[in-house]
Amino acid sequence: MREKLYPEVRALLEALDAQGAPALETLPLEQARSGAAEALKSLGGEREEVARTEDLEIPGPEGPIPIRIFTPAAPVPAPALVYFHGGGWVLCNLDTHDTLCRAIARRAGAVVVAVDYRLAPEHRFPAAVVDSDAATRWVAANAERLGIDRRRIAVGGDSAGGNLATVIARRFRDNGGPVLALQVLVYPVTNLAAFDTPSYSEFAEGCFMTRTQMEWFRDCYLAKPEDGQDPDASPLLTADLRGLPPALVITGECDVLRDEGEAYARRLAEAGIAVTCTRYAGMIHPFVSLPGAFRQGQSAIGQVAAAVRDAGAA
Repeated sequence: MREKLYPEVRALLEALDAQGAPALETLPLEQARSGAAEALKSLGGEREEVARTEDLEIPGPEGPIPIRIFTPAAPVPAPALVYFHGGGWVLCNLDTHDTLCRAIARRAGAVVVAVDYRLAPEHRFPAAVVDSDAATRWVAANAERLGIDRRRIAVGGDSAGGNLATVIARRFRDNGGPVLALQVLVYPVTNLAAFDTPSYSEFAEGCFMTRTQMEWFRDCYLAKPEDGQDPDASPLLTADLRGLPPALVITGECDVLRDEGEAYARRLAEAGIAVTCTRYAGMIHPFVSLPGAFRQGQSAIGQVAAAVRDAGAA
């Protein structure tokens, strides 16, 4: 299993093994959150400069929602990406994904709006969906103020954030939301109802994120087991994917989430959606957030930026 890993990935995992740290899911919640934040900071690479950042709290149906707006030095109106961070709906925040959002904004010439949705287990499903939906609608309603071309708004995220991005795209389709130009799904979680894919079996242990960790994330997030059957939690179970925005789907070869992300990409394509699906060989979850360690992370960020820059362009 580890023979598929690129050498730099194998070296990182061996270094982590040597530290002998306890498994993430066995730690007290706040310690797990701080540990994840420190790991992302140390391996996130150099912070790229943008013209301006702004932290706001915007109104949501269940309370204020913190966001961070990254505005590049670029012509306006600019394309935009509403970004939902990963972390299993339990970990991470605006700071953990600051470097990634800056890089996308600068390279795409796009306004990136990062959303600090409520985390589980304090706020279980569907709290993150409610916040993400409200934040995306706010961005569309305030496009002119933000220097955004309302016709070129994309949604995106990594892991749990990729799950939220495609859920919001489908909810907008169904509920009369603004038309979105693109959905960016970086190793998305698409099925919380079953962990029975070949990638879950092959990479259950030893490749950074484990099957046990995903079970912990799921159990923290869902209010009850049957919520896993809800398309707002498991978008792969959506009956009809027609009419969704074009999609960029990125997966890592050595990631338990690989097969469900690629299965979702196939279903989108079968529904007539324009899809680009790229598997990065030898990569683990969450390589896109670790560009300081893996050159493939830098490549994937460039792919995301190019897709956002070109989405909806005449």
